[in-house]
Amino acid sequence: MSEQEKADQPETIEYSTRRTVIRSILVACGMFAFGFAMVPLYNVFCQVTGLNGKTDPDPYLYKAAEAKVDTNRDIKVQFVATKNAGMSWDFAPSTPQVTVHPGEPGILKFVARNPTDKKMVGQAIPSVTPFEATNFLHKVECFCFTTQTLEPGEEKVMPLRIIVDQELPKHIKKLTLSYTLFDVTHMN
Repeated sequence: MSEQEKADQPETIEYSTRRTVIRSILVACGMFAFGFAMVPLYNVFCQVTGLNGKTDPDPYLYKAAEAKVDTNRDIKVQFVATKNAGMSWDFAPSTPQVTVHPGEPGILKFVARNPTDKKMVGQAIPSVTPFEATNFLHKVECFCFTTQTLEPGEEKVMPLRIIVDQELPKHIKKLTLSYTLFDVTHMN
């Protein structure tokens, strides 16, 4: 290797190292920005796809329509109760399924029991399937609107009042309303 080649080599290595460091910093900044963008991107994704029942910006607001019951249609509404990891309550619907006519109120109850020896706070998060039906199942009264506090050994009957909208597409005959119960004691 000539003297000139030896003199040029450290500059090439220095330039290559500098370029790698700059690229690494840009990638790290991009990853950091992507982390902040994940929540709004997830909300948009859920709104577009209906995932987790997030298609309506006001999902709990019942849009008033002429109060009439469509007795020509029967809609089966199934109820599913699950617990998130770490939630030790017993949690179940009083009945696994009801049949309602669109426009007719459906009234039922969920039961929660705290079998632990400590006071706990729970929050239920609803989800509706099929996703297409999300905007047509209205929860008029729901335990999911607020957190639920149970003392040790306490059992609570929690009301749920729903209305299936008369505008529900005709091909939908069965809906599933599922709730996942989370332990939010540490947040209160």
